[in-house]
Order: sequence, then structure tokens, then C-alpha cells
Amino acid sequence: MHDRLTRSDIAKMEEEIEHRKLVTRVELNRAIAEARAQGDLSENFEYHAARREKSQNESRIAYLEAMVQTAIVIDDTASEGDEVAINKPVDVYFPDDDETETFRLVTTIRGNSLKGLISIDSPIGKAIIGHHEGETVHVMINENAGYDVVIKKVYAAADDSEDTIKGF
Repeated sequence: MHDRLTRSDIAKMEEEIEHRKLVTRVELNRAIAEARAQGDLSENFEYHAARREKSQNESRIAYLEAMVQTAIVIDDTASEGDEVAINKPVDVYFPDDDETETFRLVTTIRGNSLKGLISIDSPIGKAIIGHHEGETVHVMINENAGYDVVIKKVYAAADDSEDTIKGF
């Protein structure tokens, strides 16, 4: 795995792990016991559904624990004022389309292009990180294709409290 994660990412995953172990696991065990008490398990939908949910919960716990254990921790503290960095919103001009888009670079697990959260591991994320306002940067899509973008404006680091890790 070895995903690049911030300390904030790891803290949120640890919160989810704790909640799943201490709250969700207990609720699902209770649901299984209640369904089992209803009798014939072969035709008991509630029992089978509760067992499936418990299995999914345990799988999610194992997945998150593996991500935390194998994570490469990256720094998400603010960089120089006009340098593109993680959690800093940036206006990028696409000359071919004559359009400017605003987005924020985030870790892969937070990436959501519909919300303007672009992964640092995406082609554009890899290309612009570390560059400064006014620079023209070439984005490689693959070894045969790419395009140029201009970094128009870099804003102060954004608060990531509204971001979610659940459901990735």
C-alpha cells in the first residue's frame, strides 16, 4: 500500500477505527444476537444481513489499520506563500480551453474532483506541486500526451475539517 497520508488523515482514520470497534461492532453483535433469537436461521433475513454488515465492518477495520500501519507520513504544513502545496487552493489556467479552475491538492484518499479536491498523485497534482504563481507547467497524461497549465494564484492553506475519509 504505502499511501502518502498527512497526520490529519491518519488521525481521522484512527477515529473511524475506534468508532467501528467500540460502537459499530457492539451494535452489530447485538443485532446478530437479536436476529438469532428469532429462530430458524436458514430463512432469517435479519440474521444474514447483520452477519454481512459485521463482516463488512471487520473488513473496513482491517483495511484502515493496514493503511495506517503502512502510511508514509507527509508534511501538510504551509509552504512558502505562492508555492503550490497540499491543502492550498490554487487557480490554474488551461490555455487550450481558455478556462481557469480552482482546486485544492489533497492526499489520494481525499481526492474528489467533483468537489475540487485533486490528488497529489494525479497527473496535474504531480505536475504543479512545488511550483509557484506565474509558472507554466507541463502536465503529462501518459508518455505520449500532455498539456500546459499556468498557475495563476495560490491561496493560504485551507482547513480540512470538512473533508471526509469515510467511503473511499
